[in-house]
Formats: sequence, structure tokens, C-alpha cells
Amino acid sequence: MPARTVLITGGSRGIGAAIAALLVARGDQVVTPSRASLDLANPDSIEQFLAGNRELPVDILINNAGINLLNNLAEIPPGDWQSMLQTNLNAALRLTQAYVPGMRTRKWGRILNLSTIFSLVTKERRAAYSITKAALNALTRSTAVEYGPDGVLANALAPGYVDTALTRQNNSPSAIQAIAANIPLRRLARTEELAQVAAFLVSENNTYLTGQTIVVDGGFTCQ
Repeated sequence: MPARTVLITGGSRGIGAAIAALLVARGDQVVTPSRASLDLANPDSIEQFLAGNRELPVDILINNAGINLLNNLAEIPPGDWQSMLQTNLNAALRLTQAYVPGMRTRKWGRILNLSTIFSLVTKERRAAYSITKAALNALTRSTAVEYGPDGVLANALAPGYVDTALTRQNNSPSAIQAIAANIPLRRLARTEELAQVAAFLVSENNTYLTGQTIVVDGGFTCQ
């Protein structure tokens, strides 16, 4: 399997870091921009990054970074909404627009958008997160349909509850136990498990799976 050039956002921690490590281990050239060089919340930063990386031959684009600001539906501040829309959706669209032409020229490309189970189901105070990630799923489908004839496959990965530092920061041990009790496998996912699925989706071995939102949640949404 030839080495590919990968651009992954949010690759310094959590699921993104696990994906990056696995792709490096298989021999890919992985670019993980810092927030200082690529701030997805800032459209000007994105344009500056693209201007400085016009020659980067991205074969695999992984739009991993995202934010989740909790608010009740009727109380979403305009600033929070704009931040989530920009980071979770607009940035992924812009990077796709920038790098899919090269994939089309080379007749090979893989795009993976990191979504969430809350793009398919939801809970209180997740309205903006659910809306923007559901739109990301739609972007995935549109990308797959438009660029499939050129050998570009696009999918979304929708994790459930994952054992990350952020999860443990935002939930007490008892809350995590309660969450795990509601998952058929009775535990949270490990980041390495999500990375294994991601690695397949962006690999040479994936030859026909495109336009899909792949749920990896231990069975949580089956209930």
C-alpha cells in the first residue's frame, strides 16, 4: 500500500491523535497543524493556511476538530452558534473545496468527517451540536456523490461516548459509570478503536464504501 499524504485537523489529542498515530505507523505522511497555524474558528486563518500550503498534495483529508458548546435551544447565543457553525461545518467545507481538486486530478482521494451520534439522535442542550454535525453528514453525502466518479470516497465517522481526557474532565466518575451502564457493551469506546475504523475508511482497502455515516457507539443508539 503506497504512503499517502494526510491532513488531519485536531490531531494533537483524543480521537485525532489516535488516528494520526495509527496512520503514521502504517507509513503515511501525516500533517497535523497546530491551532496557531490553522484556527478553524477563524476563516482568515484557514485562508492563510491554504495560501501557505498550496502545493501540499493531500490524498486524505480528515476533518476531525470540532466544538460542543452546551445551550438550551431557545438560549443559544449568536456567538456560540456562529462559532460552532464555523468550526464544525464551514471549516470542513472550505478544506474540502481546497483539497478535493488535487484528489480529482490524481483520481484517488479519501475524506473523513468526524461526526457524532448526536447528529442522529440528540439530548437536551445539544441542539447546536446536533444541527451542525447533521449538516456535516449531509456534506459527506454530497461530497461522495459529486466526486465519486473521480475516485474520491467520503464518509463520516460518528462516535458514541469515548474515553478521553475531555470526557473525564466533563463527567464525574459516577456519571461515567451511569453512561457506561446505558451502553450495551457496558463501557466507553477507546480512542484506538475509533482510529481503527477511521484508518480503514481512508485506506486503499476501502474501495466501495462512500457517502455513509458510520456509527461506532457500542450499540448505544440501537436502544
